[in-house]
Parts: sequence; C-alpha cells; structure tokens
Amino acid sequence: MPSLTLAEARARADLLQVTDMEVDLDLDQGAEHFGSVTRLHLRASGDGQTFVDVDPVSLHAIRLDGVELDVALQAERRYPLTLTAGDHVVEVEATMAFSHDGEGLHRATDPADGQDYVYGHLFLDAAPTVFACVDQPDLKAPYTMTVRAPQGWSVIGNGRATLVEGVWHLRRTQPLATYFVSVCAGPYASVTAEHDGIRLGLHGRASLRAELERHAPQMLEVTRASFDYFHSIFGIRYPFDDYDQVFAPEFNAGAMENPGCVVFRDSYLFRGAASRSEVLTRSNTISHEMAHMWFGDLVTMRWWDDLWLNESFAEYMAHRCLVAATDFEDAWVDSTATRKAWGYAAERSPSTHPVAGSPAPDARSALANFDGISYAKGAAVIRQLIAYIGDDAFLAGIRDYLGAHAFGNGELADFLAAMERASGRSLADWAQAWLSTAGVDALAVDRATAQLVRTPPAEQPAQRPHALDVATWSGGSLTSRVELTATDDTTPLPGLDTTAPLVVPNAADLTWATGLLDERSLAALTSELPAVTDAQTRAVVWVGLRDQLALGLVDPRLLVDLAEVALPHESDDSVLASVGMHLTGTVVRSYLPAAEEAPARARMAALGERILADAEPGSSRALHAARLVARTTDDVEGRLRPWADGEGLPQGLEDDADLRWVVLGQLARRGLLDADGVAAAREQDRTMAGNLGALTARAAIPTPEAKAQAWASLTTDRSLSNYELVAVASGFWGPADRSLVEPYVARYFEDVPAMAGHLGDSALARVASIAYPSRFGTPETRALSQACLARDDLDPTVRRAVVDQQSQLEEVVRSRARYGA
Repeated sequence: MPSLTLAEARARADLLQVTDMEVDLDLDQGAEHFGSVTRLHLRASGDGQTFVDVDPVSLHAIRLDGVELDVALQAERRYPLTLTAGDHVVEVEATMAFSHDGEGLHRATDPADGQDYVYGHLFLDAAPTVFACVDQPDLKAPYTMTVRAPQGWSVIGNGRATLVEGVWHLRRTQPLATYFVSVCAGPYASVTAEHDGIRLGLHGRASLRAELERHAPQMLEVTRASFDYFHSIFGIRYPFDDYDQVFAPEFNAGAMENPGCVVFRDSYLFRGAASRSEVLTRSNTISHEMAHMWFGDLVTMRWWDDLWLNESFAEYMAHRCLVAATDFEDAWVDSTATRKAWGYAAERSPSTHPVAGSPAPDARSALANFDGISYAKGAAVIRQLIAYIGDDAFLAGIRDYLGAHAFGNGELADFLAAMERASGRSLADWAQAWLSTAGVDALAVDRATAQLVRTPPAEQPAQRPHALDVATWSGGSLTSRVELTATDDTTPLPGLDTTAPLVVPNAADLTWATGLLDERSLAALTSELPAVTDAQTRAVVWVGLRDQLALGLVDPRLLVDLAEVALPHESDDSVLASVGMHLTGTVVRSYLPAAEEAPARARMAALGERILADAEPGSSRALHAARLVARTTDDVEGRLRPWADGEGLPQGLEDDADLRWVVLGQLARRGLLDADGVAAAREQDRTMAGNLGALTARAAIPTPEAKAQAWASLTTDRSLSNYELVAVASGFWGPADRSLVEPYVARYFEDVPAMAGHLGDSALARVASIAYPSRFGTPETRALSQACLARDDLDPTVRRAVVDQQSQLEEVVRSRARYGA
C-alpha cells in the first residue's frame, strides 16, 4: 500500500484546507470491528483532483455534497475526489477493524478480569484505519467526535467527554493534526484532580486500580510542577482541553502526546517494587509529553523531516523541567546514563542521519528516524545552542516561535529565524554544523601538549563548535576543571592538571561527542572511578566506555573488572541500573568469548550479592542488586528456587510478581521448569504481565520442541499481540547450549522479513530488532545479515532494523577479533 509522499502532501495542501472534522465511532459492534462515520469539511482553492485517506474493512457509502459516489473507486487506502473551488462536505460511512499491533484503534483483553480496552494511536499514518481524513501534519482541523461504547465503559479523548443517552460526546477541539487524534475507551479506573484551572485525570485498567491510586500522588505532583514550569517559560498557557493521562495496555511506545489525552504504556503503573530511576523515567516521560503540548501539538512540524521540532525539544525541556521544578535534580545524569547511550549507538550505525532535515520522501520512511538521534542528540544540540546564544535569547526565541505559529505549523527555517531575531546572531553556519550534518566528533586530551583534540568523522566532516569542560581527578578529588569552547581541531587547556591519573573530556556532559579516555586514564579507572564524587562524571565515563568498547578501543574485560570495584560504591540509581543492564545484556552476553561468559556471569552474580548485602533493605539499591542476582546467579537451590516460591526474598520484594517471572525465566532457561510448570505459574498470575512472563519463560525452555514451538509462534501466529511477540522473542535466544537455537540464525533472515505482510511498522521494527540473533556475534551471522540486506524486496522497516542490529553485531565481531574470541 502506498505511503503519502512529500510531493503529494504539498500538492494537496496547495489545493485544500480542512476546515472541520466530525467523526462518529461505534465501538459497540463486537470485538473485531467498529463503525466509523466521518464528515470532512473541505475548502478547495480551485478546481482539481485530490483524494482522502481511508482504510476500511468495508466502505459502505461515500457522498460529496450529498451526492452518492461509487464506493468501488476506493483502493490502497485512498478515495479519489474531483473538487471545484469552494466549500465541500465529504461524508464517509465505513466498518473498520480493531488492531492488535499497537496502531490505529488497538483493542486488548485484560486476562485478570476479561475486560476489553481500546486506545487510539494514529501515529504515523494509522488515522485512515479509524476514520476518513486528509492525513498529513500540515492540514490541521478542529475535531468534534461522538463515541458509542459498551455499557459500563468510559470514554476519554482530546475534548472533554459527556455521556448523553448512551452516546459520549467529545467537546470540539482546537485544530489538530490527524496523528494527534485519540480515543481511549473501556472500564477504566480513574483518579481526578485540578490544578491552576486545568482538570486533570489519570486512568488505568480496572485491575490496576490499586496501582493507579498508589502512584497517582507522585504522578500528579510531577504533572502540576511541569505545568507551572512550562507556563513560566513559554509565555502561553496550556492551549487545549482537560489534561487526561491514560495508561493503556499493549501501548507500542513509551507514550504519545495526543493533546488533552496523553497515552502511556501501562507498565508505568508499577505493580511491584519500583526503583528511583524507574520513577524518574516515568516522571521524565510525563514532563516530556506535556512539553509536546507546545512543541508538536500547538505548533506542529509541516512535514516529517522536521521531526526534531517535536522530539528534541520535548526531550530537552523535560530534563530541564525535572531539574528546575522537581526533586529529580539528577535528571541530566539519568540522561547521560540512558538516553545518550541510546543516541550514540544510533549515531554509530550506517543509518545515522542529521538532527534536522533528514530526508523523508514519504510518511512511512520518516518512522525510521524516531531514534536516539532525534531525541538524545537533539537535546544535546539544544544545550549547545543555548551555550552559543545564551539562555535569555533562547527563551525569547521560543516564545516568538510559539506565538507566531500557534495552532499552525512550523519548520526549521521558522525556528532559526526566531532564534536569530532573539539573539541578533546568524545561525546559518551553526545550524549547518549541528543540525544539518550527521556524525559525532571524537574528543580526546593530549597530555603532552595540554590540548583538547577534536576529530570529526571522516565521512561526515563538519566544523562543530563544542562548549564543554575537561576535568581531572586523583584519589577522589577534583584537581582541575577547564571550561572552554572548542572551535578548532586543537584547543589549549590552560591550567589543566595533566599529571592527574584520570582525565575526563566533557566531564559535565554538556556536548555531543565521543569522549575518549587516554591510556593512562584507562589504566587508572579501577582505582580512581570508585572514588570520584561527581555522579555526572561517573556517568560520562561509563557511557564513554560503551563507545570505546563498540569502537574496539577497550577490552570488554575491563568493564567487568571495573564493575566489580566501582558498582559497590555507586550511589546514583540510574548509573547503577544502566551499567548493570549493559554488562549482563551486552558485555557478558555478546562481547566476551563464549568460554568466559559463564565465569563473568558468576562474577556479576557475586557482585549483586555484595551490593544486596550492604544495601538498605527495601531501597532502590537493594532492588537493583536483587534483579542483578536474579538475572545472573547459578545458585539454583539457594536463590532461584526459593525466590520462585516466594521464600527468602529481600524486603520489599516479597510480592513482586515481575521479579518472580525473571527468576522463573532463569529456571526455564536452565531446563529446570517445563511447560507445565510455566502454565502453573501462569495460573497464579492471571494478568497481562503474567501472560508476557509466561510467554518469555516458555520460549526459554531448552528443548528442540520448545524452540520450534516458540519460533512458530513468533513468526506465524497472527493472533499474538505486539507485546506478546516481543515477549516470545525476548526468551528465545538464551539457552546455554547454543546448538539448540543456532539453526534459527539463518531462519531469522527468511522468516522475520515475511512478517511485514501482517504486522504494523512500529511493532515490526521492535520485533525484528529483539529477535535478531545478536548472541551469535560471528562473521557467519554477519554474512547472512549482509545477504538479507542485499535483497530488493526487503520491507523498509525490517531493513532499518537489520541495518542497526548488524552494525552492533559488527562491533562485536571487531572486538572479538582484537581481544580474543
């Protein structure tokens, strides 16, 4: 099916305005289909040919200005129209299908009570599967909606919903892009409040009422603080209706910024113990989505190549807000430890792209650029912009940009013009270097000359100015810190203590660069890093080591050695969690030689036991340590079996079902829990999370029969939802006996691409990435991957996933070749 091209969008925008949208949905027609009636109010600037977007199960009627048209003309998600100049009304009656892959109008059943829930996720081009529309971001319109839903359901949408004689009427909205329209319906539990004249709502599945009510005070606190902060700096009050936040089952992304109806994945309603870093992540997401009410919703990008005007700003503003207005003053440390690590990995891939202006010839291709560059790098670039023009000018430019384009669209040139007016400086060269050119510079310190050395990537040269610092440490004491702006390939560092054991470029993580530690600093890490008192510097060092590992510049054994001495002293929750996950999920599992994997995992288990023994009972630190032990221990009788039975668990984890499924998965992976045992555990936890845990554990069972069944479920069972497919993929590749899954390495490159015919792009991208055989980091796997990419019939979403995963596999192959395989 075609995806809207930029040329088509421009031609349609030249001809049409969408002046109003009326949508009536009937969700009370059973579990598979729903009714959709749309009245599109269009204004044509002249006579011309165009089309509306609609993707129905069955198109019952279409009328133009009351005249019946031939429904047989609908094809490939489009209906052609011939319009004359002036105003028109197009009425479309259709039956649509609920989805199970997280796109369109997704319907899920909660096994805890058998209740069904619906949420609308119309990004990126899924709106035509819900209602007829002109589906492009620059043709915004007000929406008036009605929804008929089963008795006992509530309805939440972009406008306040009122029930009148069995039908929910949603208040008319401000102009919205199609991809922001959402309806959530089901027997949701709710918590309501009010702040500064804004009605607030939090909603979750009925079976999660206790979790919703337990977490609501903290989530409302962050919501209120974010509103106050953004009102204080943007100069425009929240411009939409009530502010509802819906925690929906099987949601594809972390969250989606639908105006007045933000949708989150409901795993944020932690049912077990939650660490501080997890609550920080949720708080950051709450603030991020609210920032979108201005960046994205009030002012929307004209086309998908300006995605950064949404995501980079929300990413930056959320961290800024948390630091300034909440208790999470360490939010930038979390950004370094988690978000920037993700972004640097994207930058190393052949699929890297500029922050702004990435080619998006059609809507579908733009989906590939929703990655760590659009988010983490974009936020870092904004910090560099502020260093370049000053914060006062930046905020003045923001207010100018938002005010000039409110309820309309903006693009890169509009934003830069506002910043230039506010600062009085030309940004042409700066924007070319930072926004329009891909790539990451390497920064290193030459001790002999006391200079910072900047090395741009050869394939993407640019003269990027870096505002940053360099810090030196000895015995836990900061011995010098030099702040500078590097505009040349070498920059003097006056006053730098070049004799210090540890020299850290970009220690405060102010810029976007690969910070390379010199050989003396690398040698000193095991003695110096545990004593460094600055969490931001420690996060920078760990993320820098990830980069140097991926580039083949450090032995993976160094990271294992360093973890043993540094993590027992690590006080920052985000650093502890992210380093532990990277070590167990990547370093030990992929980079180390196969013969060293089990001993290294045992060392990680012992490390977890040490931290657990010293941690305050019930603390975040204890939680991370217990999870580390559960992922790595071989102590079946002392840890795995008792914890699976709920015995001897650390304080605060006695009823943690999610930790129990990690343990059960480890027992299954070792062949100590069969399918009947998994089923019995599933009966004790008849929840959505329990279902996913059971699917992962069953896929982990190390028998040929279990692997064959899991692979068939993954690649051919169309009844599985997006979350269920990910759960199966997550458990598949893990047995100690790799021969059980080795035959599936080649099968991945045939069977997973074939899934493109029945799975939406967002779900397909995630499944293709998680199912990729990265555990087999060999030249043979690389050759199979390269052959797959050589196909001319490969789906673009699968292609992007394989490109990125192959890039990481090549990093492993390079490391093993250098440091021993």
